[in-house]
Amino acid sequence: MTTLFPLPKNHPQRFVLHNEVHARASFIQSLPARASHFALLLSNEEKIQERKHLAALCERFVVALPEKDADHFSATFSSFQLRWEQHGEFSTYSFYVYDNPSDFFEDSALKKVPLDWMAQLSGQMIVAAHTTIVDAEAVNFQTDADIHSLREHFAHNPIIGSKVTGGAAAVFTDFRIHVDGFSRFLIINRDLKTEQAGRLVQRLFEIEVYRVLALLAFPIARKLYPELKKADRQLYTITNAMTQADNDDAKLLDELTILAAEVENHISSNHFRFAAASAYYQLVGNRVNDLREERIQGIQTFGEFIKRRLEPAINTCESISHRFTLLSERVSNASQLLRTRVDIIIERQNQALLTSMALRAKMQLRMQQMVEGISMVAITYYAASLIGKIAEALHAVGWHVDAHLAEGVSIPFILVIIGLSTKRMHKIIASTTEE
Repeated sequence: MTTLFPLPKNHPQRFVLHNEVHARASFIQSLPARASHFALLLSNEEKIQERKHLAALCERFVVALPEKDADHFSATFSSFQLRWEQHGEFSTYSFYVYDNPSDFFEDSALKKVPLDWMAQLSGQMIVAAHTTIVDAEAVNFQTDADIHSLREHFAHNPIIGSKVTGGAAAVFTDFRIHVDGFSRFLIINRDLKTEQAGRLVQRLFEIEVYRVLALLAFPIARKLYPELKKADRQLYTITNAMTQADNDDAKLLDELTILAAEVENHISSNHFRFAAASAYYQLVGNRVNDLREERIQGIQTFGEFIKRRLEPAINTCESISHRFTLLSERVSNASQLLRTRVDIIIERQNQALLTSMALRAKMQLRMQQMVEGISMVAITYYAASLIGKIAEALHAVGWHVDAHLAEGVSIPFILVIIGLSTKRMHKIIASTTEE
C-alpha cells in the first residue's frame, strides 16, 4: 500500500511540467505505416478558429475533445490517427495509417481524412510531406547498389539518403515538392522497432518544417541588402562632411537622427525573424545529428545536403543582421561625436557671450563711477551755493558774514561729507548683495 506523506502545497504547474516530457512520445503503433504531415502559419485569430475546427473533427468521430488550453493533441479516429501541435507561429498536423499501399505516395494517409474538413483548415501552408515506411523486400532494396531503382518513387529526381538509427533503416528523399504539393520521404525498414520508427518519422518531419521556417528570413535578408548599402553610403557621406570646416553641424545632426531612426526600424522590424532563423537552423542540425547517419555510397547524406544548401542562406541572414547591428553602433558613435562637437561650439559661444557681458558690466561700472564723480561735484556745487545764499541772508539781517568766503570755505567740507556718505552706501550695498 502506498504511503502518503504530508508534503507542502504543489506548484500550480508541477504536474503539467512533469508530464511535458511524455507529451510527444512515439506515435506509430505498428509497421508498415504511412504518415502525412503539414505545417500551417497562423495568426492569433486563426489559432482560435483552429481549435474550434479540431473540436469539430473530434465531435464528428465521437472522440474526446482536447483540453481548452492544450497546445498538443493525439487521438485515434476510425481509420487514421492524428497528432496536432500548436507552436508559437505555426501548427502541425500528422496523420498516420497502417497498411501496405499499392503506391507509396499516391495512396497517402490523407485519403482517410475527411476532405471537407481539410478544406476548411485555417492558416497558410508552409510545409507538406508524405512519409512511407516499407520493408526492404517491398522495394527490392537489398544492397546499396539498388538505390537507383528508388528514383522512380521520386519522379526520377536525384535522391538524398543514408542509413539511420544504427543501420536499422534507410531514409531517402529528393527535397522537392511534387505535383500533389507534398515532399516525400521513403523509409526502408530493416530492423526498426515501432518506437524507433515513430521517433524517426517525427525527426524527418521536424527537419522539413524547421528547414523551411529557417529560410523565411532569407527573402528578408535579400530585400534588406540594398537598404543596408544605402544606409552605409549615407553614413559615409555624413561622416565625410563632418571633417569639413564649413559644414552645417545642425543639418548633419538632423540627417544622422533620421538615419538612426531608419536603421533601428529595420532592426526592430526584423530582429525576431533573424533570431528565429538562427534558432530553427540549430534545431535542424540537432535533428540531423539525431538521425545517426551512415553514408550510402554514391549519394549525399541529409547532413551534407542541408549544410551545402541551407548554410549559405543562414550565413547571409546572420551577416545582414550583424551588419545592421554594427551600422547602428557606427551611427550612434557618429551622432555622439557630432553632438560633442556641437556642445563644444555652443560652450565656446556661451564663453564668448559671458566674456562680452563681463566687459559690458566693467564698462558700465566705469561709467557709473564717472557719473558718481560728476554727481559729487554737482552736489557740492549746489550745496556750496546753498550755503552762499544762507550767508547772504545773514549779511542782510546785520551779520557780518562774507557770502563768497563762506561758500568757498564750505566746499572741502561738503566734498568730504559726500565722499564718506558714498563710501558708506557702497558698503551697505555690498553687504546686502553678499547675503
